[in-house]
Amino acid sequence: MQNYSILWADDEIDLLKPHILFLKGKGYDVTPVNSGADAIEKVEQEKYDVVFLDEMMPGMTGLETLSQIKQMRPNLPVVMITKSEEEHIMEEAIGSKIADYLIKPLNPNQILLSVKKILDNKRLVTERTNIGYQQDFRNISMQYNDRIDFEEWAEIYKKLIYWELELDGAQDRSMSEVLNMQKSEANANFCKFVMDNYEDWLNDSKADHPLMSHQLMRKKVFPLLDQNSPLFFILIDNLRYDQWKVIEPLLTDFFTVEEESSYYSILPTTTGFARNAIFSGMMPSEMEKRHPDLWVNDDNDEEGLNNHEDEFLRRQLDQSRLNIKFSYHKILNINQGKSLADNFNNLLQNQLNVIVYNFVDMLSHARTDMAMIKELAPDESAYRSITRSWFQHSPLLELLRKIADKNGRLIITTDHGMIRVQKPAKIVGYRETNTNLRYKQGKNLGFEENHLFVGRKPERFFLPKPHVSTAYVFTLEDYFFAYPNNYNYYVNHYRNTFQHGGVSLEEMIIPFAYLRAKA
Repeated sequence: MQNYSILWADDEIDLLKPHILFLKGKGYDVTPVNSGADAIEKVEQEKYDVVFLDEMMPGMTGLETLSQIKQMRPNLPVVMITKSEEEHIMEEAIGSKIADYLIKPLNPNQILLSVKKILDNKRLVTERTNIGYQQDFRNISMQYNDRIDFEEWAEIYKKLIYWELELDGAQDRSMSEVLNMQKSEANANFCKFVMDNYEDWLNDSKADHPLMSHQLMRKKVFPLLDQNSPLFFILIDNLRYDQWKVIEPLLTDFFTVEEESSYYSILPTTTGFARNAIFSGMMPSEMEKRHPDLWVNDDNDEEGLNNHEDEFLRRQLDQSRLNIKFSYHKILNINQGKSLADNFNNLLQNQLNVIVYNFVDMLSHARTDMAMIKELAPDESAYRSITRSWFQHSPLLELLRKIADKNGRLIITTDHGMIRVQKPAKIVGYRETNTNLRYKQGKNLGFEENHLFVGRKPERFFLPKPHVSTAYVFTLEDYFFAYPNNYNYYVNHYRNTFQHGGVSLEEMIIPFAYLRAKA
């Protein structure tokens, strides 16, 4: 155990000798002083890991001493000890960022628990987390090696994310490497599962299938429209399940999560296909057939593909015979976000307010193109951290607080996730072949089928078929497409970037949360 040093200030310090000897017997160095002034002098001269401070000392009180210690050493943990249980003293101490609050008479185990909670917390949490994951490791592996359904796959993915977030804060990262290998193995098995079942989900009416993009509004959103308070549907583009879990705690002060579930994105897991499917309530080939005035077939014009979401939604509402007042807003920058928050009261007149936020998608593109963003977000953990920081300081969080203040109801979801790609897969295509790195559509594509999911009959995938020989090819796991021309440059540029469009747990199993404002 590390040799920690404790400073203990109490005007009756001699009476505390048994406690001090107990701590010394546990391996802690304890320096006793009997006044606040002495404590401040010691803190100026020496380094301590924690300070125990009596609140009721003559002369300089514990709270006054605490204030001066925090000015000198803002990060030094201080435990306030008092005979008084008066609420205002507790509130003042807590407001001064104390690490713990103990009430006399003390007992040795109470003191030891406080010290361990402050000084050994990270080590103990790391040890318990590592043990917990080791115990669960075998259960998860056995589960995904069995024949399981789409619901069980969603549970496995959520369990892996749970452990990934738990291990994020651990001091020892060795188990994180084990988890990454297990996630990779799980992804390989999940991709086989999707290849075996995806066509049946879409074509066999008797097949047991997950909720998918084109069913989301009809099955999960429209049934909530018959209540009195307005419903806000927030779609954060590209939001993975792990990113949802790190922003969720920022909402729990003013919302209660009534339902947290997941659904499956259609293929390709891209904005142009999956998000249009959400708002139209149709698969892409159905959109092309029934709404030729809205469907755009040029996948290289990604933004142009999603210029008609509001009209798709309007037509889906009409088709469902929902004569309601709704609004649609797409937020592409901070000024648009602030403007929407400033005009919030106008939204309260609508039964449904749909808001699309594009930040996470822009972040993934910026990370691909800008070296600085790659440095800031080298892996999933850092990427989650940037997403949380953006959300915490965004106009979106301000808007959500206003929704809660007006007793509004909230849905947070996304259209697809993304995965950090590592391995290249060679492909040859004509000039008109789309540029997405995770899937390709075109005629006479040249590729080897390893690590690919090939759709030679686009109609079975309910995807448009511009040419008789059009095929769709999706990368699996963490593969990405690279052309033979200038191959090494291309691979080095795109390896380790976040991409979407293919088949993986991260791209296909995505969050859906329904929240109610707290009273």
